[in-house]
Amino acid sequence: MQEEVIEFEQFDTLQDDACEQRIIAAKAALGKRAIILAHHYQRADVYKHADLTGDSLGLSRLASQADAKYLVFCGVHFMAEVADILSKPEQISILPDLSAGCSMADMASLSKVERAWRELANVIDPDETITPATYINSAADLKSFCGKHGGIVCTSSNALDILKWSFSRREKVLFFPDQHLGRWSGHKLGVSQDEMPVWDFDEPMGGLSQEQIRKAKILLWKGHCSVHQMFQPQHILNFRNQYPDGLVISHPECSFEVCNNSDYVGSTEFIINTIQEAKRGTRWLVGTELNLVSRIAEEFKPEEKIIQFMSPTVCMCSTMARIDPQHLAWTLENLVAGKIVNQISVPETEAKLAKLALQRMLEIS
Repeated sequence: MQEEVIEFEQFDTLQDDACEQRIIAAKAALGKRAIILAHHYQRADVYKHADLTGDSLGLSRLASQADAKYLVFCGVHFMAEVADILSKPEQISILPDLSAGCSMADMASLSKVERAWRELANVIDPDETITPATYINSAADLKSFCGKHGGIVCTSSNALDILKWSFSRREKVLFFPDQHLGRWSGHKLGVSQDEMPVWDFDEPMGGLSQEQIRKAKILLWKGHCSVHQMFQPQHILNFRNQYPDGLVISHPECSFEVCNNSDYVGSTEFIINTIQEAKRGTRWLVGTELNLVSRIAEEFKPEEKIIQFMSPTVCMCSTMARIDPQHLAWTLENLVAGKIVNQISVPETEAKLAKLALQRMLEIS
């Protein structure tokens, strides 16, 4: 075993071409001991090195089924946490750059959610009447909170089924951290807008009256995705005026108005599959992260499908993009040298409860 970790400074100014060759060489040296998982939003120069790709649900499943010792997650922090929670005890989850976080996940902290739970107890008994449901885009301690309080985790692909499960157990749902996914999913279940008030975590009692809390079916956390909030109904209107036969497909992290004006709404996997199965020569306006849109635009070009990004402004998941070829090469070469960098390890007691909430989700899905 090498005594010292290879410092990142040696890779920081390395050219991308050189990085690519070193990544390929390190992957060959590691063989089956390591796999690289990449989310659909990952930048192209990293994504191409992935052994396994997918959306949050797909990668959650793949992480739980992997046999490799090292799970190198090219995504963001919460994804690497999920990989650690669902993987075998001897497996090690690694995030090439620890600064790869999620601004939406940061909008809900354990202390804020616990405070909301205590405040709700002034009006109702939350453990009797509320199922806490956290989007997978959240920290492990919030998944643990849901496990402890009879709650569950969801993704953009299964949120509807998760809400159905939640309502089968209790009459209300506290949905965090993304209000838009919760609102659209509730709408699809027939929940009215006034039964889905927003809980503002910066205000006492979430800024709601006791009457609003009692009437609520879904309490929506005041959180959002910084990428998907950039898409606006006007973008869709402009597209339809220019291309009347064009089709619009959006991710449910978009605002209600964008989703409501789209032809299709669904997860990244749903978006990919829907466009893949569409007729040759169709034109699409896509409301999700730019890396994914650019990738499928190239992939389906031979079928003469025209795929456009919804916003005129460039919208990328900047935190995920922090995992670059330099960080990936650095991570893999350290593994070749017998050193582990940036291991993501969820404390055992926290992981146990979080796994309970995740397993409930996987069983339903």
